[in-house]
Amino acid sequence: MKALVAIPVLLVVLVLDLITKAVAVATLAPSGMSNAVFGTWFRFTLVYNPGAAFGLHLGDYSRWIFMALTCGAIVILWRLYQQTAQDDLRKALAVSLVAAGALGNVIDRIRSDLGVVDFIDIGVGTHRWPTFNVADMAVSGGAFLLALVLWGEEKRETAAAVATAAAATAASESADHS
Repeated sequence: MKALVAIPVLLVVLVLDLITKAVAVATLAPSGMSNAVFGTWFRFTLVYNPGAAFGLHLGDYSRWIFMALTCGAIVILWRLYQQTAQDDLRKALAVSLVAAGALGNVIDRIRSDLGVVDFIDIGVGTHRWPTFNVADMAVSGGAFLLALVLWGEEKRETAAAVATAAAATAASESADHS
């Protein structure tokens, strides 16, 4: 059941990310030129990010470090997917969104030493959010959903543990009174 959600989502997001990046590179060159879509608050601006989220850069080896970290994250996501119950579609969706985004950005790192293609530019005046892409949206949205899902699991496990302890205490007290 979970594969019916996870596989199509992963493929659609990955293909959409790769297509939008290819279109951005083909139509927005030269790099750094802004193209207004909805006024100045939503623009397309081609930039290459050799670092990670929010421009985090670790020097000359950033590309390789972030590729290795992404590959490690993909392994962890695969294991998390394998441990996901067949009927836990929200968790499967969350994991597939994060994985699709991670794959889209690691493909950019493999293909070019310029870095990840970013092109979605939002903000007001000089107050701009760091430029991003479809993969970044998938990673962010998937990570948020995954956090909610895992938080819900933790709350259910805590409630079950409390209920079990209360039942054990009640049974013990009942046995003591007999």
